Amino acid sequence: MTAFRFELDAARDPRVVAFLRAHLEDMHRVSPPESVHALDTAQLRLPGIRFWTAWAQDALVGSCALKTIDSAHLELKTMRIDAMHRGTGAAQQLLDFVLTQAQLSGAQRISLETGSQDFFVPARRLYARNGFVPCAPFGSYQPDPHSCFMSRVI
Repeated sequence: MTAFRFELDAARDPRVVAFLRAHLEDMHRVSPPESVHALDTAQLRLPGIRFWTAWAQDALVGSCALKTIDSAHLELKTMRIDAMHRGTGAAQQLLDFVLTQAQLSGAQRISLETGSQDFFVPARRLYARNGFVPCAPFGSYQPDPHSCFMSRVI
């Protein structure tokens, strides 16, 4: 598999904006509006959020972000792999990258929210294979039957 080039990104490149728009459209297609917690491009530029894109040459392959909950706790956000790269190991490479970034930041825990619907089964399997376990809602999240909360020590 090709090693990706990761870029700390301001989410302004039209290719990135379109990629993120497709991510939000998918989330709204499979989840009720009150259960969509994906970030838009403006939110990805807020303080306390670091957003990366993964590239194979000039092709956008994926995205991921880390949101600071507190100095020891980060949230994984906006993890997405382009449909053409799903099932190729690209998601694992992206997750390995973001976990390394979390570790380098000095955080002790990383948590995430993903959907409970069948659409999200591959994501939940990936996270479970990488040591994430179900947890209670964290940060400002509330219990939601459409959400699955997971966390792991770094």
